[in-house]
Amino acid sequence: MGADGLSELTESRFLDASRSTYDRLLNLISTRAAQVGVIGLGYVGLPLAVAIARVGFPVSGFDIEAQKVESLNNGQSYIEAVTSTALAGQVASGRFRGTADFAELAVCDVIIICVPTPLTKNREPDLSFVRNTAGTVAKHLRLGQLIVLESTTYPGTTDDVIKPILEETGLQSNIDFFLGFSPEREDPGNRSFEVATIPKVVAGDGIEAAILVQAFYQGVVKTVVPVSTTATAEAVKLTENIFRSVNIALVNELKVVLGAMGIDIWEVIEAAKSKPFGYMPFYPGPGLGGHCVPIDPFYLTWKARDTKCRPASSSWRQRSTRPCRVMWSMNWRRRWTSAAARRSAARAFSSSGSPTRRMCPTSAKAPHCGSLNSSRNGAARRNFTIRMLPRSRPHGSI
Repeated sequence: MGADGLSELTESRFLDASRSTYDRLLNLISTRAAQVGVIGLGYVGLPLAVAIARVGFPVSGFDIEAQKVESLNNGQSYIEAVTSTALAGQVASGRFRGTADFAELAVCDVIIICVPTPLTKNREPDLSFVRNTAGTVAKHLRLGQLIVLESTTYPGTTDDVIKPILEETGLQSNIDFFLGFSPEREDPGNRSFEVATIPKVVAGDGIEAAILVQAFYQGVVKTVVPVSTTATAEAVKLTENIFRSVNIALVNELKVVLGAMGIDIWEVIEAAKSKPFGYMPFYPGPGLGGHCVPIDPFYLTWKARDTKCRPASSSWRQRSTRPCRVMWSMNWRRRWTSAAARRSAARAFSSSGSPTRRMCPTSAKAPHCGSLNSSRNGAARRNFTIRMLPRSRPHGSI
């Protein structure tokens, strides 16, 4: 046999092996016999794990905090979106169990990564949790596994960060294992939606991976929205949150401008939303809009440096000043005089979903906010800049 013939035979056997691995995993997913592992049992991972268990998949929830694992195995939930009753039912059925032993990843057919993606002190993407978790998965990676990243991140993370780490094992994506991305869409505190009713955007690294990711999530949620690449799926989540960021910034500015004209912004919004097209209501508030919204724009601007673009950065710069603007206004109106009033306002500010100290810290790291308690520092009261935005989104504890 010539060299060309030998090459063709080797390639044919490679494809047959890949097809066999793919067919086996697809069958496990279709029959809901696939063992699923969810890494990071925070506000994203735990509701997802319970939703997967509810439809019949056996699920192992992985977390590094032994106390959390013990609580979950006792049927006690620490996440508002998951009741202890619902959790206890899945634990009793044997379809869900928590573990801190990551060696058990080796028996999982589907592994879903739900870990934090915060910012560094320089407001650049911090993928240390993602990289460390990918490294842990790589230690236990085997033939026929599907790995899905759900953490919010910049376009290219799945291909440029996760994939190389996994392929360092010698296994190849879309041949030996399969890789995909599906952005989480949790909205903590919103009881109108749950995991199963929120449409899921999915993508895979290659056709087979895309089919597997789509088949898996179709068994868990009502609507699946496939897109062409993992980078596209990653961009979808950033687009969703940056849309919110820009519009929150806009409505907060409108409140200031219209308020100076003696016009009630709430009345304006109520009338404007009567238009059946071309308008979506957003409402003014004191905070940053949660822990994801103020972070995600920085992921895009960091990645956009490769294209030499600086998209809409003024909107989140404006939003970073909002809490201090509100506090200054309260101080100016003499409502910021007592400790009780300050505590009350702090609770109000924390309703945005971000830790109050991080939103408007009074430490030396952010003297502009801290000085608002002093009526003597007029210069500081006119500088509304918050030097530290929230740097973490608590997807999980990994």
